[in-house]
Amino acid sequence: MPSRIVVKIGSSSLTTTEGGLHPQAVQFYTSELAELRDAGHEVLLVTSGAVAAGFRKIGYTTRPRLLHEKQAAAAVGQALLMESYQAAFAEHGLLAAQILLTRTDFASRKRMNNASRTIEELLKQGVIPVINENDTVSVDELKFGDNDTLSALVANMVRARRLLILTDMDGLYTADPRISPDAERLTEIEEITDDIYAIAGGSGSSVGTGGMRSKIDAAKIATRGGVPVFIGRADLSGDLKTALEGTGKGTYFATHLSSLPMKKQWLGFMSSPIGMITVDEGAEKALLHGGHSLLPVGVKRVEGHFHAGDVVEVINSRSEKLGRGIINYDEEQLQQIQGLSTTEVLSALGEVHRLEVIHRDEWITLK
Repeated sequence: MPSRIVVKIGSSSLTTTEGGLHPQAVQFYTSELAELRDAGHEVLLVTSGAVAAGFRKIGYTTRPRLLHEKQAAAAVGQALLMESYQAAFAEHGLLAAQILLTRTDFASRKRMNNASRTIEELLKQGVIPVINENDTVSVDELKFGDNDTLSALVANMVRARRLLILTDMDGLYTADPRISPDAERLTEIEEITDDIYAIAGGSGSSVGTGGMRSKIDAAKIATRGGVPVFIGRADLSGDLKTALEGTGKGTYFATHLSSLPMKKQWLGFMSSPIGMITVDEGAEKALLHGGHSLLPVGVKRVEGHFHAGDVVEVINSRSEKLGRGIINYDEEQLQQIQGLSTTEVLSALGEVHRLEVIHRDEWITLK
């Protein structure tokens, strides 16, 4: 059945090993995406390659390492990248639209909703959104892992039917197949556990920034949002269609979770926590397994400067991240009542708007 598909293509698939765009690669992938469109699917492309496309043009002999050099290369390369996509899609009678996003766009629910509405209108008009990180102005995003996380956030935001993350490896193996002859490919993963992370690869290629671990991170975000993920290779004609059908050259990450409400997705994967709360063992169990709210009595430590309504991260005494939630107290208030019982809180503060530090409806578990 026709459906909404997000396809992510990394730098190593679009550029030469020395840097610069590979025109035949761009033409190949646009042709494959055009076939999905012809089959009735709505297609969104999340692309990397701006820095890799631009650093040679700007005069650097190797991929730059300093932030301002990367941003300068991206400023040149992004124009080259979109020019190449526009020309290649035009050969198939398709129009491409450029959308540049940063972490800030997802951290703000208003800006995220604006981006979502823009994408919906483009799809309605038959335009292919081509989405990339706004590397020229973004600081943290250049460390995101070759847009893997971005592709997962986009897939969740538009409620895609599937996310296809293309790479030069045909999926996740039990060991590095380039070194170990006994390595076996994992064709389907039901749950992303610590063992899966343990066998994920290291860093990416010389022209990209992402490795297999960043792709696993992306798969975890997308599947929590109810979007199944494929990570693998699509280097021959028809591979992308095969990947979509479930028999591609790669690893499939299943999701048996109902799609999280958009508020929960924003809270867990798009918001920017500005404080941290350490809780005791009882509160940890209540949050993770009991479906309860966080009460002041379970709070052991408060860090950061925040106000009621801000997003904070919650950790246990071993500094393990448990999840995120929207706080109901200012930092100074919480410092005053941490560890206190309900009666003691009421005695200390008098009337309170909400007793819970974080209500269960405004909490998401990330452990």
